[in-house]
Amino acid sequence: MPDLSHHARRLRDIADALEAESQPNDDPFTPHPDTLKVINDRHTKRGQLNYAVPDALQLQRRVRRYNADHDMSHGDIVALALDTWLRAKGYPPSLKPLADTP
Repeated sequence: MPDLSHHARRLRDIADALEAESQPNDDPFTPHPDTLKVINDRHTKRGQLNYAVPDALQLQRRVRRYNADHDMSHGDIVALALDTWLRAKGYPPSLKPLADTP
């Protein structure tokens, strides 16, 4: 009998990737539940993200205003926005399923 463990492992990887993608709903800007868990975990390791963006878009001003209106940190605003957009474009993160973590 042939060893199919490689194929089973590959199918699990594909299933994990599909599960990581956002489920379509009425609001395309709804963050993925796993993303919210990461954002809300106060022990989440953080890294700096620096990119030059067009000044005309006034992103810094808009992020500051959203922060003032909703009391969400600047980093969380950017993380949620980028994660939602990248998932919608077919680029989910390579996260281990968060439900399995203690």
